[in-house]
Amino acid sequence: MGKNKLKSYQPLNTLKQVDESIWIADGEMIHMKAGPFNIPFTTRMTVVKLSGESLWVHSPIAPDKKLIDEVNNLGKVKHLISPNKIHYAFIKDWKAIYPEAIAWSSPGVEKRASSQNIPVAFDEALTDDAPKEWGKDISQLLFKGGRVVQEVVFFHHKSKTLILTDLIENVEAEKVNSPWMRALYSLAGIKDPDGKTPIDYRASFIGNKKLARESYKQMLAWEPDKIILAHGRWYDKNGTDELKRAFRWLDK
Repeated sequence: MGKNKLKSYQPLNTLKQVDESIWIADGEMIHMKAGPFNIPFTTRMTVVKLSGESLWVHSPIAPDKKLIDEVNNLGKVKHLISPNKIHYAFIKDWKAIYPEAIAWSSPGVEKRASSQNIPVAFDEALTDDAPKEWGKDISQLLFKGGRVVQEVVFFHHKSKTLILTDLIENVEAEKVNSPWMRALYSLAGIKDPDGKTPIDYRASFIGNKKLARESYKQMLAWEPDKIILAHGRWYDKNGTDELKRAFRWLDK
């Protein structure tokens, strides 16, 4: 690894089965600007085969031929999901491959995409309730209270899997070659095994924690067995316990 690099979750751009009807694919590294820092993050998307055999793609990563061939072997892509305003960059590419797919927007994403000169033509908006297109398979809610980023979270019933994006990040220290970068992840509260909501994101809930607690209690009521994260090690077991641990900041 070079300076300030983070090891990816190899193999990349290939489907990895989580459970019946649900897969992940790990993608290339991205870098996020945070003040003077250019912080590396691993990326991950989730694919669900709905009961009607169509595919639901959450936070799609950069497509390549191998990944698209694997996805096509599962079924027909019908839904492309932007779960929050930061996760949208490759929806345009997937929409070009699957023009009949519905691109679903999260709160603020269209304004964000326009400001970053990455215009995306969204078709429908995500709300607090799952639409009829996937309501039998996946529940959802808008996690409320954050002033900067509003994330839509999802729960896949068949596999009892909670699908999050940035509400929990969980970077493994051994994948980071820079001591000061490891310290930065720790300071942000997103270093495995105690990954949680990043500190800046948590700060945006000050004064609105009551709303956040209501959303958290609804996620807890789903009793997830697994939690898929967009960044870092995801939880393939003990999902409900990990949820309680990661959201203990709401009790303060």
